[in-house]
Amino acid sequence: MFGIDVSILAFVLLAGASAGAVAYALLFRQVENEQKVSRRLDTIKKAETDRSVVNASRDRIAEAAKRRKSVQDSLKDLENKQKLKDRNLKKPPLKIQIRQAGLTTTMERFYIYSLACGLAATVLCFMVGVPLYILPGAFLAGMFGLPRWFVSFVRARRVKKFLNEFPNALDVIVRAVKSGLPLNDGIRLIASESPEPVRTEFRRIVEAQQMGLSIPEASMRMVETMPCPEAGFFGIVIQIQSQAGGNLSEALGNLSRVLRDRKKMKAKVQALSMEAKASAAIIGALPFIVTLLVYISSPGYMTPLFTTSTGHLLLGFSAVWMSMGIFTMRKMMNFEV
Repeated sequence: MFGIDVSILAFVLLAGASAGAVAYALLFRQVENEQKVSRRLDTIKKAETDRSVVNASRDRIAEAAKRRKSVQDSLKDLENKQKLKDRNLKKPPLKIQIRQAGLTTTMERFYIYSLACGLAATVLCFMVGVPLYILPGAFLAGMFGLPRWFVSFVRARRVKKFLNEFPNALDVIVRAVKSGLPLNDGIRLIASESPEPVRTEFRRIVEAQQMGLSIPEASMRMVETMPCPEAGFFGIVIQIQSQAGGNLSEALGNLSRVLRDRKKMKAKVQALSMEAKASAAIIGALPFIVTLLVYISSPGYMTPLFTTSTGHLLLGFSAVWMSMGIFTMRKMMNFEV
């Protein structure tokens, strides 16, 4: 009985082992296939994740390239417009120069004033005793030279005043934008509170808005009445910000800092060139001083220069050469910043 039980038990164990081996043999391939499927799914999920990351990165690069191209196109368009404006801004017509000088004189009245200046210069030269053949030249110089020089002088002085106050106006706009006010309110604040001529220029922007122009278009027109690069910089910054977006307060703050640095550089260049200007003034005045001293000490020695035709010819050549030297020194001392 014991032997039968042992044999039965051995048979059961052997049958169980055989069944387990058969089951393992049958299920091993299925388990292996499931593991392969699981690994494949993990690989596919990882590939999809990588693909989504690549697509997102590609989209960001495409968006950045599109934005960069938009900015480049805007800059190119603005540069072309600026070149067209510079052709008229370097040597604008007389009517535009009068407007840029802040004068309200009409062209008819300006020509009347020019004629009066020419007649006054002619009468003054005649009363001094200038020879008659010089009077037509005095009339032309008084009619065409003196009024235009006055307009140019007033125009340059107005630009200088504008550059002194323009960075402060930009700082006010930056503070207004940072405090939550729109750009339009900041410009209106400058148009009502800033000193001249900044107030007038920003008032023109406000008036242009009331006529239907946008702020970028009105800002780009500032350079027409204020002939300086700084006004063009302001219009370009507003134009680019409106088309490409960005932090307006930061852009205007950077512009204000650049304008202040330009002003400091101009003052530094002017200070460094003062020695050369003083030397040029002494060299230019030396011939006249020597001529005056020699004439005082020996009038008979210098009189032939003013009484003979040969002396007049020598004076003419001397004036030409002196003018060439003075203009050359002036060109060497003037630096564009």
